Amino acid sequence: MIQLSPQAEVVAKKRYYLKNTLGETIENAEGMFKRVAKGVASIETLYNGQADTTYSEKQFYRIMAENKFLPNSPTLMNAGTDQGTLSACFVLPVKDSMEGIMKAATDSAMVQKFGGGTGFALSELRPKGDMIRTTHGIACGPIEVLKTLSRVSSMITQGGKRDGANMAVMDIHHPDILEFIECKQIEGEIHNFNISVGVTNDFMAAVKAGTHYNLIHPKDKNIVGELDAREVFRKIVHGAWRNGEPGMVFLDRINEDNSVQAEHGRMIATNPCGEQPLLPNESCNLGSINLSEFFNDNDSENWEDKFNWSDFAKTVHLSIRFLDDVVDANKYATKAIETMTKATRKVGLGIMGFADLLIQMKVAYNSEEGREIGSKIMKVMKEEADLESTKLAEDRGNFPSWEHSTFKKPMRNACRLTVAPTGTISMLANTSSGIEPTFALAWKKQNVLEGESFYYTNKYFEKESFITDEMLEHVSAGGSLNDIKVDGWVKEVYVTSAEIAGDDHVLMQAAFQEHCDSGISKTINLPNEATEEDVATAYLGAYDSGCKGITVYRSGSRDKEVLVRESKDKIPALTDKYQLDLFDDYLPKDGQRAEKPPMWNPNDYEPYQFQTLTDGYKYSTAVAEPEIRAVKRDLCCESPMLVEESGCTSCKSCGWSKCHIA
Repeated sequence: MIQLSPQAEVVAKKRYYLKNTLGETIENAEGMFKRVAKGVASIETLYNGQADTTYSEKQFYRIMAENKFLPNSPTLMNAGTDQGTLSACFVLPVKDSMEGIMKAATDSAMVQKFGGGTGFALSELRPKGDMIRTTHGIACGPIEVLKTLSRVSSMITQGGKRDGANMAVMDIHHPDILEFIECKQIEGEIHNFNISVGVTNDFMAAVKAGTHYNLIHPKDKNIVGELDAREVFRKIVHGAWRNGEPGMVFLDRINEDNSVQAEHGRMIATNPCGEQPLLPNESCNLGSINLSEFFNDNDSENWEDKFNWSDFAKTVHLSIRFLDDVVDANKYATKAIETMTKATRKVGLGIMGFADLLIQMKVAYNSEEGREIGSKIMKVMKEEADLESTKLAEDRGNFPSWEHSTFKKPMRNACRLTVAPTGTISMLANTSSGIEPTFALAWKKQNVLEGESFYYTNKYFEKESFITDEMLEHVSAGGSLNDIKVDGWVKEVYVTSAEIAGDDHVLMQAAFQEHCDSGISKTINLPNEATEEDVATAYLGAYDSGCKGITVYRSGSRDKEVLVRESKDKIPALTDKYQLDLFDDYLPKDGQRAEKPPMWNPNDYEPYQFQTLTDGYKYSTAVAEPEIRAVKRDLCCESPMLVEESGCTSCKSCGWSKCHIA
């Protein structure tokens, strides 16, 4: 019998196990995995009516039961039930007409009703104030459309289990871009939406050069104005510093890996967590391999000997086959979504448990060796995923749009890999989420198992021989190992998210991005005292190091988290700081080495390390924080159970998440 951890069992009962008409649970972990495996494998008779699907069913069940692979939440919820979608990620078009806007609202409601998350590109909508020729009216603009979509989403409870999740993206060249950047200044006005600015290489070049860039009308593509690129970038940085939004999506880089652009055009939007760029009406099925289960416990000093490469490769092959089957087993909210999804057959295989793997290997997350491990694993994962997709193409046929794609060899899936946040399924697997570092070593869990409260400890940390009750109490209260006299390796290996520098977060994301054909969902976590210069460094670093997008979150910067600000009156004292000049003494000018700013101290700050800015300097301007009294949020759990990871607020106790996708 499969034995989930107590925390995972709570999540499974609440989210995944089937219930009868009285709301009583009628399933356990074994039954859930058997249901999912059979529901997905049964579809293989489409390609061979005489096929015995028993083998695939057993193998799918095995990798889930052995905690090596889990599909995204909608598949766990709905596979084998003939109800609801199995896909997590959708992008819906928003056409510039009343009919187009209302259709987007209707389609998003149907997608979210059955468990999917939606992304929207607002870039095709005419700017606010434009004349509408057919009615002689005035266009309300993209932000009002966004608010409408938000209100629709707030009405939907997905299968009675969770709220909908959305992403809105606007091209940096849109005339209303400044309003978009600032549209979430007032928290709560736009619900259930992440926002990201879609930036181009031209814009980033203008930022570095200190020049203006063009605003382009979405209808006729005429230039209608220009803005100072650095000033716009400052506003983006300020918003991210203020409350984590907007993020940035690097559109040109995304489309470098768009294998079907010739037939279907550019990708200009992503799923809610930002890791999966998609075409309009396209969906993607996600799943994640638990890396912590492939650790080889031996005495080798070579980390490569401590990873079970053979079992990992087999699991990658089975996982790709599983996800390809999901494309056919799926229930689609609209015919347009089904047609587009089957045209490209994109799947998104990712990972979880990476931080736990590093702990077992006794390797620091924020080390060069840690990044080397991540890069090598992702490289092998890509190779094996491509091999399986090619094999499936030979057996079942290429994806329908393959003929006009960039592929020269058979390929079943236009996209194979992506790294999702895995907030909820990593709780089921009792492992670290996505490629995120360890959130905390120990914390107090509340309202679990009929209201019982108890301490939850990192499963590797609690087994260490040096652990004492006093140490557990210290870290449970939010304390750091840096405050305790322990061996140096302990502090390095058990480093937590808040203790990792922003640059190291970015470099780890870049290490995985190098071998990933989609994107990476990762949050660049910064301490509350981080400055806007720190945010700017992270955003520029993500672009320069090859990432496809970035989300930054400064601890304590949102009301709806563990800590809330007592008074809104104190916010202006902080927000006025965005006027700080982030560049004049920061970026090189006219090919010359930048002047060291007067307050620059080489003992306090390291030179900026990313390749294109090696002659610039990273420095921080002190921003005086007013005293802000922290109060507990009125939720099921207390600090530090509510956390920000990969752009989604989630609860480490009950499994609630803002995104609830993976």
